[in-house]
Amino acid sequence: MKVVMAGYSKTGTKSMAAALRLLGYKVYDFMDHFWYHYEDWMKIMERQSTVEDFRRMYQDVDALTGCPAFAFWEEILKAFPDAKVVLTTREEESWYHSTVGQARVLESYYKFPLMQILTPTGRKYFKFYRALARVVDGVDMNNPFHYTYHYNEGLQRQKYRQHQKYCEQNAPKEKLLVYSVKEGWGPLCAFLGKDVPSVPFPHSNVGGVYIEDLMEVHPAFDRMEREWRLVLFLLTAMGLYTSYKIYSHGWMGKAANFFSNFARRRFSCFHLSIS
Repeated sequence: MKVVMAGYSKTGTKSMAAALRLLGYKVYDFMDHFWYHYEDWMKIMERQSTVEDFRRMYQDVDALTGCPAFAFWEEILKAFPDAKVVLTTREEESWYHSTVGQARVLESYYKFPLMQILTPTGRKYFKFYRALARVVDGVDMNNPFHYTYHYNEGLQRQKYRQHQKYCEQNAPKEKLLVYSVKEGWGPLCAFLGKDVPSVPFPHSNVGGVYIEDLMEVHPAFDRMEREWRLVLFLLTAMGLYTSYKIYSHGWMGKAANFFSNFARRRFSCFHLSIS
């Protein structure tokens, strides 16, 4: 482990993951934590962590970014004491509105909440995200259709300030870079001892579109998509079979007669009560 990203979510963590990969690092970001270490992280978030857990999980990884790793930067640094810490920062007003904006994007992507209910991988993802929300935000999410309902603005801003200030005050000064992605390659490469790449600094997840991007490339979403297609196939097959049975047994006509008679009786009672 060479780099631990300690910056809060929506402070440029996706851009940092892309930048570190361009610098040659093997990076684990949010979905990688879920995909490769789901059981470990559920144990860590629901019970406790040990230095040995993190050392085993990330011994072959160069850099960590995103949730839930940023919330455990101190424990991870104990497991890898030679690693450097990058604390990404962002102006608070911009950070908060970006956080809420991304949640609204997730809510508007209709298929994604349904996947979290109807597919095995999706249900695991929601369980993971729910545990993360409890640990990082101190709130509980009841369902995957409402990502914004739990955003208490004052509380979220306070947690953001506390996390950023705590890291800045407690990370070893000689290993810490307080950094904004707006600064580009220069400060980051100087801190890491890397040559400045010839390509522009990446800017990822602009407007909170990372779900659509990940749908195309990440194995977790590939599996979720395949499970989703199977669920749709099975539901369609069940619907067709049920329709066939209803038709073949004459249940449709019986149901129509039942509702017709029911309506006639109700109308008759209504007519008598008026009379």
